[in-house]
Order: sequence, then structure tokens, then C-alpha cells
Amino acid sequence: MQFIDTHSHLYSSQFDEDRTNAVNEAIAAGVSTILLPNISSEYTKGMLELCSEFPNNCFPMMGLHPCDVKEENIKEELAHVEEELVKGIYIAVGEIGLDLYWDKTKLEIQKEAFIHQIELAKKYKLPIAIHVRDSFAEAIEIIEKLNDKNLRGVFHCFTGSVDDAQRVINLGGFYLGIGGVLTFKNSGLDKTIAEVDLQHLILETDAPYLAPTPFRGKRNESKYIVNIAERLAKVHQINIEKVAKITTENAKKLFGL
Repeated sequence: MQFIDTHSHLYSSQFDEDRTNAVNEAIAAGVSTILLPNISSEYTKGMLELCSEFPNNCFPMMGLHPCDVKEENIKEELAHVEEELVKGIYIAVGEIGLDLYWDKTKLEIQKEAFIHQIELAKKYKLPIAIHVRDSFAEAIEIIEKLNDKNLRGVFHCFTGSVDDAQRVINLGGFYLGIGGVLTFKNSGLDKTIAEVDLQHLILETDAPYLAPTPFRGKRNESKYIVNIAERLAKVHQINIEKVAKITTENAKKLFGL
């Protein structure tokens, strides 16, 4: 079985003590490919170093995370994103989007950064990885307005309703990123995902965050994609081999792997 972790921050400080080992353990577990969304210019160097260490397994995205959008440096950060995209080494624009969980006062400037990066994705013909924490309605409204044949991507860490899922599917070129929340006992996400065909899903961990059961509350790792896949197999009442095959094919199609 082959899996792709489509969203993992293995370059973050939580892995400073055992980063190489964490990647090797994921590979040993069948996670052959790990996609690394960026956060800001502060993280670019470390992310690219990890991709250099594992050139056949780790692939970078470039983007400015909504929680790192700040009035004082937005121009510099967005300039950095495009300077990097010009190099042609990135598989997607991400992690971009909106976050109303931590700070509701920055919505307008987050929207500005989000829209700018969507346009960059179109310009460079790359998919986008969208962060929508407590902001799905606001984010998908923007995507629906800007959607065209040049736009495709994933709604990272999808936790919405069946209606929300259908809005994403109706866009045409977008997938739902399914992670550890699917394994949480009272999340209700399993009921939603039971109604969604596997052809619309890709797997992700969001390591080091949102570790699946039975590791909830601990550091998440890319190797735990297998636990998420096991839960998805139970929800759809199919074998894990089929989950691996379909979600891996979906990820390869979206990211051009």
C-alpha cells in the first residue's frame, strides 16, 4: 500500500530532535510522499532543506498562512511568495486561506492575502491548499467567485457538513482534505464523510497538529496517515487497500505527482 500525506509541517520546531527519523518512519509505514505547505518566509529555508534531504519523498508548497498575515509585513511576505514561485520548484500554493479562530479582527487583510495568492496560483498554474478554520463560509464564497478552469485545490482539514462538502465538489477541481478529526469520537465528521464518495477525498495529517486517535493530544506524525486511512475504510465499509489506492490517485492527480 502507498499513501500520500498531502499536508504536513515536518520542518517545524517540534521535529528538531528527530526530523530525519520521523520521515524515515513514515516511509517505512507506507507513506511514500509527504507534501509540505509553507507558513511564512521564516520557515522557507528549513522546509527546503528537508526536501533536499528527501528529494524523492518530500515536496514543498509556497504560501503565507493566514495566521501569519500581518499589516506591517504583508507586502514583503507576499513578495517572498512570488519570488519563490518563480523558481518553479513548488507543487502548490499553500497554506493559504482564512482563520477566524484566533483573531476575527484581521479578516479583511487575510482576505487580501488569500485573494492575492489565489491569483498567483492561477498565474503559475498550481493548485492551492486552503486553511479554513472557523471560516469555511467566508473562504468558499471567495473561491466560488474566483473559480475557473485554472483553479483547483484542497480544503485542508475539512470538518464541515454534507452541504459544505457538496459546495466543494460543485467547484469541479477541488478535494476535501481528511485528517485526524475523522477519528475523534464526537466530531461527527464520520457521518458527513460516509455520504461523500472517495473520489473527492485526499488524506493528510497536519503534523505536528491534530494527531488521530489513539495519539490525540500528542505530537502528530506523517506515519499516522495509516490510522486515518483505517478509520476512513471503516466509515465507507471497504478495505484499507482501496482507500490507499483511491486517495493516492486523487493526490497525484491534484498535485501533478
